[in-house]
Amino acid sequence: MPTHQEFRLMKPFLRHTALALAVGSLVLFAAGCDKKPGEKTDAAKTETAKDEGKGDVKNIPGLATEKEQVSYMIGLDIAKSLEMAKDEIDLNTINKAMKTALAGEKPLMDEKQAAEVRDSFAQKIQAKQIAKMMAEAKKNLADGEAFLASNGKKPGVVTTASGLQYQALTEGKGAKPKPTDVVRVHYKGTLLDGKQFDSSYERNQPVEFPLQQVVPGWQEGIALMPVGSKYKLWIPAKLGYGDKGTPGGPIPPNSVLVFEVELLDILGGGPKPGK
Repeated sequence: MPTHQEFRLMKPFLRHTALALAVGSLVLFAAGCDKKPGEKTDAAKTETAKDEGKGDVKNIPGLATEKEQVSYMIGLDIAKSLEMAKDEIDLNTINKAMKTALAGEKPLMDEKQAAEVRDSFAQKIQAKQIAKMMAEAKKNLADGEAFLASNGKKPGVVTTASGLQYQALTEGKGAKPKPTDVVRVHYKGTLLDGKQFDSSYERNQPVEFPLQQVVPGWQEGIALMPVGSKYKLWIPAKLGYGDKGTPGGPIPPNSVLVFEVELLDILGGGPKPGK
C-alpha cells in the first residue's frame, strides 16, 4: 500500500502551456545518444539505407520513411500533452505557429504577449480542473456513503466506530501488530467499480512498512488482524486519501478503497513518531 509520503499532494501541473514542443528536441537528442564518442555518421550510407527501406525505418503502413515516422511519433507525444486542453485549442492555428517558428519568420505574437496569454490560459484550465475535481468529489462522497450503508448490513461485515468496514476471510492465530510495528503484507486494492490501482500479488513481492506510515484505514484494519489472517477492508475516504485523492494518480477524490490484505508477519518495532 503506498504511504502518505508516496501519495503526497502535488501542485497543479498547469503553470503554463509549454505544450511539450520540447519533445521533438528531446527525441532527436536521445536518438543521437546511441552513438559512441567520436563516431561519425556516414550520410551516404544512411540515405541509401532509407531508400532501400533498411536501417532505422520500420515497416509501418502509411509511414514509409524514417522522417514520417519520427514526425508522427512527435505528433502523438504533443497530442498527449494537449489532451487536457483539447477543447480549448485550434490545431490549424497551432500548425501555423509551428511553421512560422521553424521557418524563422516573424510570429504574430511577441514574447510578452505570449507570456500574458499563457498565464491567462493556465488560470482558466486550472479553474476548470478544480471545478471538475469538486464535482467528482461530491459525487464520489455520495456514492461511497450509500455503498457503505448498504455494505455494512451484509453478513460478516463489521463496521467500526471510525467507519472502517472489514470482513475476515481467513482468521489467523498469530499475534496482532501494535501501532509501532513494521509488518509484512500481501494485498490488492481496487475502487468501488472494481478498477484495480495496486497489487503486491501482481509484483509477486510482499510489502513491508511501518504501520504508522500508511493511511488511517490501514493502520486500524491491520491492527485488528492476527498474523496469518486475510481480511477484506472497505476504507471510507476520510480514512484514506480524502477529498483530494491522489492528484495525477489512480485514486479519485473521496473514493472508498477496497482491499484484500494478508498479514504475513510482524517484523518488530518501527521508527518512533517524528523520527
